[in-house]
Amino acid sequence: MSHLRIGAAFAAAIALAGCGGTVTAPKEDARNSGGGAAGNYENSRVTDMIDLGAGGGGGGGLTPVNRHLWRASLDTLSYLPLASTDPFTGVIATDWAASPDAPNERFKVTAFVRSPELTAQALQVAVYREVRDEAGAWVTAPVAGATARQLEDAILLRARQLKLGERQAG
Repeated sequence: MSHLRIGAAFAAAIALAGCGGTVTAPKEDARNSGGGAAGNYENSRVTDMIDLGAGGGGGGGLTPVNRHLWRASLDTLSYLPLASTDPFTGVIATDWAASPDAPNERFKVTAFVRSPELTAQALQVAVYREVRDEAGAWVTAPVAGATARQLEDAILLRARQLKLGERQAG
């Protein structure tokens, strides 16, 4: 199923690539600058597609996202089932999930990578919580104030690790 999703996303990305205008290569390679559109297309990887948003002519309002933040968000939220991911707008939404230790409480997370930079301002996380009432229906419940910030910190830490690992490997 995962391969089917990846294949469908890849096919959609190729189909959408023809919808925009001509893309001009940026002056600086993104792997050296920490984000933005990939400059060396011959050495680009499939994961670099997420960095090709508004970098050239006719991006259509797409936001370029930092590939390290994107990957780190997926890694950090991997314990929750994914509802949707859109690398072109930078949104990762999970589905509701309950812990076996607390079956009457469930959480859902939305992460938004808003920029090609690897900074705290480039990431926004929202956490939603529901609990069962006496009738067994799910009702919205407050989330501890530090929860979203802790997830953002974990994602940022993982993104920095990925960037350092990439630099050491390259």
